[in-house]
Amino acid sequence: MNDKPKVAFICVHNSCRSQIAEALGKHYAGDVFESYSAGTDVDLCIDKDAVRLMKEKYDIDMEKTQYPKNVESLPIIDVKISMGCGVSCPHIHAGVSEDWELEDPRGRGDDFLLMVIDRIDMKIRGLVDSLRS
Repeated sequence: MNDKPKVAFICVHNSCRSQIAEALGKHYAGDVFESYSAGTDVDLCIDKDAVRLMKEKYDIDMEKTQYPKNVESLPIIDVKISMGCGVSCPHIHAGVSEDWELEDPRGRGDDFLLMVIDRIDMKIRGLVDSLRS
């Protein structure tokens, strides 16, 4: 039986911030929690700049194991984290809910996107620490 908490990263389009968080959750915390992402108005693909920068920075190819998903596809979630896009998901109940308040980096250039990736990295590491204790 798997007793790791299920963490969902929620964003409107599930194409950039939430996908990055899912990937870094899997990268850093596969032994601590199960990482998912989803959106409420899902794009057709993951943001190409996010895919490129995650490959360059972490050697993670998000397109190999991830794709945009609707919130209805999520399993029962223990921790719900909104990325900061004002997404309200009343039908997703979780014991813990947070909003990371991250600005949408799409179309704002690599420097801004890398800054957002670094913030997500830091927040994922903090989440790992809090769920381990």
